[in-house]
Amino acid sequence: GSLVKKALDEGYSANIVLDDGLIAGMAIVGVKFRDNLIFVPEVLISARAMKAGMVHIEPILSASGVEPIGIVIMGTVKGDLHDIGKNLCIMMLRGGGFSVHDLGVDTKPDDFIDAVMEHSASIVGMSALLTTTMPNMGTAIEAFEEAGMREEVKIMVGGAPVTQEFADEMGADAYGANAVDCVNIAKELSASPSK
Repeated sequence: GSLVKKALDEGYSANIVLDDGLIAGMAIVGVKFRDNLIFVPEVLISARAMKAGMVHIEPILSASGVEPIGIVIMGTVKGDLHDIGKNLCIMMLRGGGFSVHDLGVDTKPDDFIDAVMEHSASIVGMSALLTTTMPNMGTAIEAFEEAGMREEVKIMVGGAPVTQEFADEMGADAYGANAVDCVNIAKELSASPSK
């Protein structure tokens, strides 16, 4: 936090501090975590540092009236209580210019649907860390279909046991292997027209 404040005081723009400092740093953390070079405690410390930095940056960005790139709903699926990966994605998404609504863990399909309607979101991110809860992604995607809303949202999935193949099977629009992927995919999804 204090380093961010110092950079801003020295005349660096909020965007430069965010892109070249915080986001670049968290991207490195994401890659190191993926490659097992660092572990959960280090990720949490880094995430806390980014959060402290964002306290100084968010007011500047919102005052400048920059419209968010898109609105994203994020949640860990029903039955799953893991949230570190999801929270990393959320930080990276917010840093990347998205407005993100976090539904937390153990998110029921209806909660995803209600949040999309409430916030007029165009992207839904679902996370699962257990092989036993992964199928709940499919259940949630089916719920969007049954509600007649599947065409309105792009759905991205991720989490340690999730694969591209599984994402395709479940009918997701995209699969992200890590927090860095998460942002790039969301940008691609928000740029591509709805089906």
